[in-house]
Amino acid sequence: MQAERSDIEIIEQVLSGDHAAYAVLVNRYQSYVFTIALRYVKGREDAEEVAQDIFVKAYRALADFKGGSKFSTWLYTIATTTCITFLRKKKLETYSLDNEKVFAVADNFDGGMNANQIEQKSKVNMVNRAIQLLSPDDAQVITLFYKGEQSLEEIAQIMGKEPNTVKVQLHRARIRLKEKMQRHFAAEVNDL
Repeated sequence: MQAERSDIEIIEQVLSGDHAAYAVLVNRYQSYVFTIALRYVKGREDAEEVAQDIFVKAYRALADFKGGSKFSTWLYTIATTTCITFLRKKKLETYSLDNEKVFAVADNFDGGMNANQIEQKSKVNMVNRAIQLLSPDDAQVITLFYKGEQSLEEIAQIMGKEPNTVKVQLHRARIRLKEKMQRHFAAEVNDL
């Protein structure tokens, strides 16, 4: 049985000419990147498009990865920059409420999920909405730690702060997140 190759080994393989090996990194980090994109972009289709752009940019810049941090940290930086650029270019799409087709599409939409999936998605949605109520710095540190699964040291490097500062900020952000959830989603929190 072959041991799983490290990110560094795969990167070296890609840089030495085995471009197909990049698919391993894409498979390994696709949900991570999609979660980051969805955090910024909101729409699933746009998030998928942005996630694809992130992997293309990362591929083109792979020779610039020096290994001073984890690949996921480097990829996070590319992801956030790409998301912010996308948001700057994107115009707000609006639909007229007078258009009956909008309501017809909404009425006929079937997500194909069972009750447990819907309940789980509802909980995740509630937490995501509560995170959106936080300041950008609090939202970023919560997202990096819990969704991005970054260590305090990696978050410090991304945010340009000391690890102890990030630790305190994370603690305070958790408190504020809890307050937001209790204030804005009291009924839902009590059901949990």
